[in-house]
Amino acid sequence: MSTPRVFIVRHGETEWSLNGRHTGSTDIPLTANGEKRVLATGKALVGNDRLIVPSKLAHIYVSPRRRAQRTLELLNVVYKDQLPWEAHGQPFCEGTRCHAQVEVTEDIREWDYGEYEGITTPEIRERRRQQGLDSNWDIWRDGCPGGESPADIMERLDRLIKEIRDKWHSPAMAERKQEGANGDVLIVAHGHILRAFAQRWAGQSLHGGPTFLLEAGGVGTLSYEHHNIKEPAILLGGAFIVDIPEMQERTKE
Repeated sequence: MSTPRVFIVRHGETEWSLNGRHTGSTDIPLTANGEKRVLATGKALVGNDRLIVPSKLAHIYVSPRRRAQRTLELLNVVYKDQLPWEAHGQPFCEGTRCHAQVEVTEDIREWDYGEYEGITTPEIRERRRQQGLDSNWDIWRDGCPGGESPADIMERLDRLIKEIRDKWHSPAMAERKQEGANGDVLIVAHGHILRAFAQRWAGQSLHGGPTFLLEAGGVGTLSYEHHNIKEPAILLGGAFIVDIPEMQERTKE
């Protein structure tokens, strides 16, 4: 019995992600290149013999922002009629029928940047210098004036993590697995919030833990050690899955 996982997917490239502008509530689309890269990611990583197997997904969480929703549309994970929103563009793939519900949740929306919405980190530090504040700004420690603090972020992420473990992963890891209880979860969201999610998944504070990176359109994997719900872990790298009987037949030929 495999250990359930959480796949975290950052939305594809936008104009603001290209130039480092903090994009929280601003709802901007993917670039054409961003869409192409997400399509390529879906073809490479989604399928019955790939990293993300649609039939093994128990649930899909998506940010309310259309850049995240469009990313899910292009990943080849679900059919268009499974989306709880009107498609944001012409689908470029047929999708794969899976039984996981697609849920839009505020718990995984991007960090509320408040006064820092739409500006870059160097601009933030210069603004703070002019205001007589510490210019060595660190979002993981300082948060955003008029927006969210690290404590705010931890509260909503811890709530979501608890739901995932209680509702989807614990049943899949039970001694006698429930019939049809597929435990993998897919989350499609944003850079800062998903990096924070990984920190909290591993039980780390946002400021005290290691720094994680997640490129636009990138995919990360979280799971558990020893098939134990009390030992959350970050999967640094996974091996390809092969059909053992098929490989044995090829060896005989």
